[in-house]
Amino acid sequence: MAHSKKIWITGAGGLLGAEVARRFQSGDRYEVIAADRAALDITDPRAVDDRLRSFRPDIVINCAAFTAVDLCESAEKAALGVNGDGAGFVAAGAAAVGARLIHISTDYVFEGDAASPYAVDHPPGRPERLSAYGRSKLLGEQRVAAAHPGALIVRTAWLYGAAGPCFPKTILAAARQRQELKVVDDQRGSPTYARDLADGLFRLAATDLTGICHVTNAGSCTWYEFAREILRVAGLATPVHPVTTAEFPRPARRPAYSVLDNRRYIEATGHPLRHWTEAIAAFLRE
Repeated sequence: MAHSKKIWITGAGGLLGAEVARRFQSGDRYEVIAADRAALDITDPRAVDDRLRSFRPDIVINCAAFTAVDLCESAEKAALGVNGDGAGFVAAGAAAVGARLIHISTDYVFEGDAASPYAVDHPPGRPERLSAYGRSKLLGEQRVAAAHPGALIVRTAWLYGAAGPCFPKTILAAARQRQELKVVDDQRGSPTYARDLADGLFRLAATDLTGICHVTNAGSCTWYEFAREILRVAGLATPVHPVTTAEFPRPARRPAYSVLDNRRYIEATGHPLRHWTEAIAAFLRE
């Protein structure tokens, strides 16, 4: 273990953080400290600073986030505290101990009006055109870049996994309880399996990449197409009907198009994430 790098993971109890901790703990390359929300409140700068100075990690991966998108609309102050201020505190603490930082962000920083995948240098959306969640995550990106110029900001999208609530679990439960389902068919993105993203972050940790990087499973679909594939693979015959966003209003604005361009990640690692259809099949098997 003497030659292993020290890695500190925030939000380790969450949907992504749990998979990231599992991936980095496999093997002897890293000595891992995995801090969940109970162990560390990232909105407390003194606590963040104390932990970083005591552990002195080589790499910090910030997976801690307020991710309840609709709840953010009525709790924007709390979302800004975690996703904005908290991200900045982690970045400042990492910079102070000379640690590399990988910070997780989202497709929600874009307005969703593109017609081709968003490149890493595409300007973020205007705050008034974003959801409260999107604004909070955009603030986080800005705070991270200001506090830690060498940080790597990784945007992902449509995340699902075993360690928390997610779209596939919701669809499967609904399909077993209802005679038919209605799912939005005018929002397009790339469903991303948290286990695959964790492997992508593992590969990125071995590079010296800085700036912004997009990482999702390959391909894209609408939520309706995703739901149909989930039920097909699960062997459930519940009918699914396409509906518009207008027919299915939610508190938070969703980007109509949020496919991300993964070229920078692929160039850095030489390893594109598998197609979303392969990933969901693996998730349902596992």
